[in-house]
Amino acid sequence: MAEVLVYVDHVDGAVRKPTLELLTLARRIGEPVAVALGNGAAGTATVLAEHGAVKVLTHEASEYADYLVVPKVDALQAAYNSVSPAAVLVPSSAEGKEIAARLAVRIGSGVITDATDLQAGEQGPVATQSAFAASFTTTSRVAKGTPVITVKPNSAPVEPAPAAGTVEALTVTFSEQATGTKVTARTPRASTGRPDLTEAAIVVSGGRGVNGAENFTVIEALADSLGAAVGASRAAVDAGWYPHSNQVGQTGKSVSPQLYIANGISGAIQHRAGMQTSKTIVAVNKDAEAPIFDLVDYGVVGDLFDVVPQLTQEINTRKG
Repeated sequence: MAEVLVYVDHVDGAVRKPTLELLTLARRIGEPVAVALGNGAAGTATVLAEHGAVKVLTHEASEYADYLVVPKVDALQAAYNSVSPAAVLVPSSAEGKEIAARLAVRIGSGVITDATDLQAGEQGPVATQSAFAASFTTTSRVAKGTPVITVKPNSAPVEPAPAAGTVEALTVTFSEQATGTKVTARTPRASTGRPDLTEAAIVVSGGRGVNGAENFTVIEALADSLGAAVGASRAAVDAGWYPHSNQVGQTGKSVSPQLYIANGISGAIQHRAGMQTSKTIVAVNKDAEAPIFDLVDYGVVGDLFDVVPQLTQEINTRKG
């Protein structure tokens, strides 16, 4: 069976959930070979093997932390040359998409971004994507070279599948461009204790109907009761009610959780483009004609300040 390269997204050896989802997808089209780079790379092998990696290629060097994406592209190209894979899978983050695009240019292949599903096909992997602000679903495959595909978080389940996970050192020669852009400083983001917005299984968002920064405590309380991430519409962000880093939409972050709860959000196409691939969508809005209701699985016509606190209380009661 052909091998499939999977780029490992990890923090000092702690593998992030989207990588484990990629291993599930990779097993559909071949044998996963994971590529772990940077500090703690060797420490990823155990969990990667538990989730289907037949081989783990590792390389630790200061360049991965000291410079931007080019060292990682150099390493992924070295892995590609070593393995000759049937496909290369990368998590669909901002960095992941840049890595994928640069790699595709180098190896003369096509690239597919923001895939939401992946299946084996007679002429190569077939990816499912949302197009035109999520108004259409498309299936496509790369017609030239080895497919390089980025996959949205929460697009596949995390399924344990024990494999050999043989660890091999990857030989990497960094290009001249690798040290062209240096990281001069890092500032840790203040932790809220909530999951990352793009990776969360549940997202609770607020929009114009929240009517003020001080009222986002209602949205946060519901999110905390569910162990969810907090999102915001562009209208709420532009008004200064919530940080831009939490914006969901075409000009913000694209999310695809198992459950998305939209509160006081009208459902403009800009917002829909960032959340329409959510598995289950619930909306609370006092305007029965709001466009968001054309999209939802469940809708509540009512004032969010009446509905959301009751929902939060009920969830906490059931948990208690």
